[in-house]
Amino acid sequence: MRIKAAVLYQQGLPRPYAETRPMVVEEVELDPPGPGELLIEVAAAGLCHSDLSTIENQRPRPLPIVIGHEGAGIVREVGQGITDLKPGDHVITVFAPSCGNCRYCVRGRPNICPTGNAARAAGQLPTGTKRLKRLDGTPINHNSGLSLYAQFAVVARRSCVKIDKDIPLDDAAIFGCAVMTGAGAVLNTAGIKAGEEVAIIGLGGVGMNALFGAVAAGAERIIAIDTNPRKLEMAKQWGATDVFLAGNDDCAAAVRDATDGGVDKVVETAGSIPAMQLALAITARGGETISAGLPNIRAEVSYLHASLVSEERSIRGSYMGSCVPERDLPRLLGLYRRGKLPVDRLKTSHITFDQINEGFDLLSDGAVLRQMLRPNG
Repeated sequence: MRIKAAVLYQQGLPRPYAETRPMVVEEVELDPPGPGELLIEVAAAGLCHSDLSTIENQRPRPLPIVIGHEGAGIVREVGQGITDLKPGDHVITVFAPSCGNCRYCVRGRPNICPTGNAARAAGQLPTGTKRLKRLDGTPINHNSGLSLYAQFAVVARRSCVKIDKDIPLDDAAIFGCAVMTGAGAVLNTAGIKAGEEVAIIGLGGVGMNALFGAVAAGAERIIAIDTNPRKLEMAKQWGATDVFLAGNDDCAAAVRDATDGGVDKVVETAGSIPAMQLALAITARGGETISAGLPNIRAEVSYLHASLVSEERSIRGSYMGSCVPERDLPRLLGLYRRGKLPVDRLKTSHITFDQINEGFDLLSDGAVLRQMLRPNG
């Protein structure tokens, strides 16, 4: 079938993207789903920093490619072997597909299953296929087994989770990345419980969901840190007890002074080395530093190893919020229904294909939280 999609042909083009147009909106061919695959109509897809980093060439990908990894949609066709989904079902997509059989999956850690990395590197679906191509027959690569900046997408069965139809799909889409990554980092990786304290560095879509997660968990003290004063004001309105403006040498000292030497659990969501350095600097003795932000693949950070040992500190990564999507998405959606994860507040605007390049300019400027692409209008 012919569909409209935003195709990335070249990474690393300079800004403004409104002029250089890295995303080319055009008609492409989408083959029908094969065994273990399904066709979904994309209802909404978020513009996320991970997609921006692909445009920036922070993480090289095979080209050409249709990116977009955070979304929700409606099942329109199911391939051979799929019996638990049917046309008309609503689903949230999962950007880290898993095999269900490896040692990571059977231990309840499907988010780090090697299947996703292998498929991502090859630009394939987890089934080992490519379903996108240009009108001249040239193959187009998939992104994270999804490629949601398109009107329709063919995805593997394990790349989506069925949800109830009463949940607005443009709210549901945010759960596909920002909620699982942010709230999951707080609830799963950090394991924040009522009465504890946590600092969150970086208040984009992921960071704000980490804030929501901390509020939902009943954290006694929630410290929000960002370089953008406007986002700090939002964080105060949404549950932060303390806010600090980053970007100056005094920030770390101010946080340590205000917290009697540091914070027990610090969650970094900005995906930058300065943010991670700040996270390490404000972590208390015996505390835990958790990074949920993805920087450039070649970025490195250093720490004093003797202090790590003598102060019994921990440093952990958190990928997709340490989530098991089939387990955690229903739980997170339950919090949403009770008003504990108000993701609708994060939606800055709805955009069309014609606005997608300008949308990534706004995201790069830090001027927005979540813009939602509606590929079908």
